Amino acid sequence: MIAAITVAIIFSCVNSAKTQSNAMKTVDKVDLERYMGKWYEIARFPHSFEKGLVGVSATYSLKKNGKVEVINQGFKGSLTGKVQRAKGFAKVPDPNVPGRLMVYFFWPFGGEYLILDLDENYQYVLVGSSSKNYLWILSRSTKMDDITYNNLISKAESLGFDTSRLEKVPQ
Repeated sequence: MIAAITVAIIFSCVNSAKTQSNAMKTVDKVDLERYMGKWYEIARFPHSFEKGLVGVSATYSLKKNGKVEVINQGFKGSLTGKVQRAKGFAKVPDPNVPGRLMVYFFWPFGGEYLILDLDENYQYVLVGSSSKNYLWILSRSTKMDDITYNNLISKAESLGFDTSRLEKVPQ
């Protein structure tokens, strides 16, 4: 099952990476060391590679070579369901654009990971793609207050995302 999820991620990421990634404005500054750790999915656009997953999180670890280890995991059907995990890596292809990363689950196929909004205290983040087919709201905690959530939705809408597609992720 993880193989199927990972294959779906690859194909969707490849399609995303083919778009013009420089068209989407990302944050100007990212301290990768502060970004590391566990993030919880608060909301996302639905995709086959996350279908039926709840309690989804992404854990990032900075490696000695400057790349970022990525471990995405969730539970199938319920918070007590079977764990599904995908492991990959990310890198910043252009240090002049630190908010644009490429994530790889099967080399050499990668997908965009655009940091569109980032809390100054690194407590929440809005991540998307220039194709506008992918959008995630992530938080350091399993819950997010309504004001922050609505502000992130407004930001996404201002960037042209159809936020009616967002689905909240049970944590």
